[in-house]
Amino acid sequence: MRYALLMHHHEPADGELDAAVIAEAQRAFATYATALEQAGVLLSADVLQPTVSTTTVTRRDGTPRVQDGPFAETKEALAGVFLIDVPDLDAAIGWAQQNPATQWGVVEIRPVSTSFLNGGWTR
Repeated sequence: MRYALLMHHHEPADGELDAAVIAEAQRAFATYATALEQAGVLLSADVLQPTVSTTTVTRRDGTPRVQDGPFAETKEALAGVFLIDVPDLDAAIGWAQQNPATQWGVVEIRPVSTSFLNGGWTR
């Protein structure tokens, strides 16, 4: 079963984090991604740009609206996604518990209901 591990955490301002802290986090995520890959469960992993680079598109009244920034004002921002394929929720929880983002934020585990693969939709 496919699960998205959605990482949410406080988004630091420019200069808020020391370069050594950033380097340590990068090493921790590289180790985590390598472990997922070696276990054969990693489908993809993406780290997102800060929310200041976000563009939001809506069509509430039939007219497309484009705005800069995230749609909702929240204290935590979606920072990245690991997409994994594991047998069940218990396995997904096990991998989420190892995610470095749990040290400073939240990792949401969400089952994938439909995927577009090889030119078609699959459940």
